[in-house]
Amino acid sequence: MLARKAFWRIVSVLVMLGWLSTGIVTDGTWASEPNLYTQLRVLADVLTIVRDNYVDEVDQAKLIDGAIDGVLSELDPHSNYLTPEELDKTIERIRGDFEGIGIEFDIRDGFLTVIAPIEGSPSDRLGIRAGDKIVKINGESAIGITRQEVFEKLRGPKGTKVNVSIKREGEEELLEFQIVRDTIPIYSIPCAFLITPEIGYIRISRFSTRTSEELEDALRRLEAKGMKKLLLDVRWNGGGPLAQAIEVTDKFINEGKICYTRGRIPGSITDFYASRKGTYTSIPLIVMINHGSASASEILSGAIQDNDRGLVVGQTSFGKGLVQREYKLRNGGALFLTTAKWYTPSGRLIQRPYEGKSKADYVAEAFEDNKAPEVDKPVFYTVKGRKVYGGGGITPDVILESPPPIRVREHLKGKNAFFEFAIRYVGGHPKITTDFDEFRKDFQVTNQMIKDFKMFLAEKGIDFEETEFEENIDVIKRSIKAEIAGELWGSEEKYQIYVEGDPEVLQALNLFDKAEALLGP
Repeated sequence: MLARKAFWRIVSVLVMLGWLSTGIVTDGTWASEPNLYTQLRVLADVLTIVRDNYVDEVDQAKLIDGAIDGVLSELDPHSNYLTPEELDKTIERIRGDFEGIGIEFDIRDGFLTVIAPIEGSPSDRLGIRAGDKIVKINGESAIGITRQEVFEKLRGPKGTKVNVSIKREGEEELLEFQIVRDTIPIYSIPCAFLITPEIGYIRISRFSTRTSEELEDALRRLEAKGMKKLLLDVRWNGGGPLAQAIEVTDKFINEGKICYTRGRIPGSITDFYASRKGTYTSIPLIVMINHGSASASEILSGAIQDNDRGLVVGQTSFGKGLVQREYKLRNGGALFLTTAKWYTPSGRLIQRPYEGKSKADYVAEAFEDNKAPEVDKPVFYTVKGRKVYGGGGITPDVILESPPPIRVREHLKGKNAFFEFAIRYVGGHPKITTDFDEFRKDFQVTNQMIKDFKMFLAEKGIDFEETEFEENIDVIKRSIKAEIAGELWGSEEKYQIYVEGDPEVLQALNLFDKAEALLGP
């Protein structure tokens, strides 16, 4: 029975791929492609033999999933089969919300640790803080809990309740909370602030169905505070819905093409144009990208660049320019099949070459493209005649120097040292200012705090290289200050402290003369 079902399930996938559409006639016999039919029978035989004779009992569903993955592996890196569970997570990310208690968390030393409550969530309203350790859920120990178990126990339908017991730094007794679950937004924009009195900084970390709305709100808030120029950061943004890429780009472009797609099925040949309803079409604009910027981020940056609307800076983007269409499957999963390719307004194919490469090599190569843009890359031209470069991904107008990771900081972050020290420091200093702007400008990590931090590291048994520590003392101090800000106010304020010391951001701030020049005739 399994072999027969497996056979027809594989056949159904191949039919959707268009490989068998001319090979089946109305009476159910094969009119052509006898070799393909034979191969499908061989596959069914293999599945049956494995089921009946393999040394260990096998998970039959996994065999079928593996067969489907094998079919798709012959296509491109972005055609994928998602199980029902994987599809649910993807829909949640794209939709931009979930139902639960509203915390960012991590498992640290076996403890379910709150990294930050999500603003406006039930946890936030009840006063749950960064650094709180949830040690019981509904009366049962949560020590040693897995990430999957956290999702199973803390997420649930809106209006349902869950009881948690929390260990908090400085409190002898456990704190008890009854939390009523609610709909929790997954924000696309983790922070938006004025980085100088006239320059706004907005970070878009992902694209979801709410991104355009979030961005409009952020732009209006910053404009009300005096923003005259904008630094838009889509580094490490892996993309999202095409419609949101179009809507976001449309805010900045008054007229012209945003992108176009080309495929071979109905509906895959489409040209997208600005609606002439852009709300921020004349503000000097810089878009930051890097090797982790993909898909919707590349549509945005490519359109900004090709229309001479703003300056694109950073490193060459990932190069994900394939359009997937979703096909629902009878098991509740879905096939995301590439049906078209994305092109920028000037005609550049966004997709990097992938033929003959493993997925691992394909991904790794995106992070190795450090060639000067004029080397072996085809030339295209913007609306005003500037040279831009194809060959996959978006090559920036200005390549920013990306400093190597600072090992001592990464080591200490990996040990949660900055985070846990900040919790202890705030607990012992209750009279720190309640005004973030005052803290940002005036708070200094003193030499005494550094001594206390080193004592804390010794207490925790965290080793570090003293010379490297001292050579990077400014970075260490900023990391401590950022985590204290996060403990006092939240993730947006923490991120702001980090951003204000980001070497690439500081380089970008000096390039607004080039961005403003693009607005001229």
